[in-house]
Amino acid sequence: MTNENLKGIHHVTAMTDNAMRNYDFMTEVVGMRLVKKTVNQDDIQTYHTFFADDEGSPGTDMTFFDFPNNPKGSRGTNSISRTGLRVPNDAALEFYLNRFEENNVKHDGIKELFGKKILPFEEADGQRYQLFSDENNEGVAPGKPWKNGPVPEDKAVYGLGPIEITVSYYDDFKKVLQEIYGMTPILEEDNVTLLNVGEGGNGGQVILRKDEGTEGRQGYGEVHHVSFRVEDHAALAAWEEKYRQMGMGNSGLVDRFYFEALYARVGHILIELSTDGPGFMDDEPYETLGESLALPPFLEPKRAQIEASIRPFDTTRNR
Repeated sequence: MTNENLKGIHHVTAMTDNAMRNYDFMTEVVGMRLVKKTVNQDDIQTYHTFFADDEGSPGTDMTFFDFPNNPKGSRGTNSISRTGLRVPNDAALEFYLNRFEENNVKHDGIKELFGKKILPFEEADGQRYQLFSDENNEGVAPGKPWKNGPVPEDKAVYGLGPIEITVSYYDDFKKVLQEIYGMTPILEEDNVTLLNVGEGGNGGQVILRKDEGTEGRQGYGEVHHVSFRVEDHAALAAWEEKYRQMGMGNSGLVDRFYFEALYARVGHILIELSTDGPGFMDDEPYETLGESLALPPFLEPKRAQIEASIRPFDTTRNR
């Protein structure tokens, strides 16, 4: 019997205006490891960078597209409005608060949300994040902090946290999250619901907000899509069949080499389901993850063309 239940968050993919600046920010300031520098398989002139924990574990990847000539996005409803990142405890939030001050990172100070301490902050292009403290957290296990990173291991980001989605069609979207994706509301307030995915906790939660204001527009500084974890190929194939039976449009199974994927759009929100494996260490050893341009086998014949068209950037921070 295939277990097709979602296991938690797999990755979030956002858009940046500058892969090099984004690399510096994610590694030097946030302290996440670049585990894969590759290209967007659907647009091979575009970088796709993956920042994660020490080993690129599923549930820890914050990834970015660097689309040439992409306009700046605009904030608004019907979007994935903020990405969560996990840190071990409240002391780690204090550490990052000082770090953000030292690096002139825009932040909102330490706050409380649903009984958890958080630290909202922004990247230079306007991309919005919030750190969640895992103090007293239970549920989906975190990854492993980057051993050779600039942030002490007992303070460092080691996984993705709750993903905030803001929509105007709040009740309908919540119904889809519950009835199709099996998410469970655990806290409901006026115009906001916290839902568990899989084992829940900070690594398996969605924050759904209602906003009937101006609609956001995709572009750099905004999120492209969110992905949730499934166990393996059989589970993903079961989801494809589920979509087919429901008449729900989808991409069909897509082999991304590092994982398999299945995409469906719910209203304005692109939801991907991804397998936990094979992972990021099949084509590069642990010691040199992310240092060179990695291409899946089907793109390897185009390496010269790809390397001539993308802007190179230095990843010596990973060494």
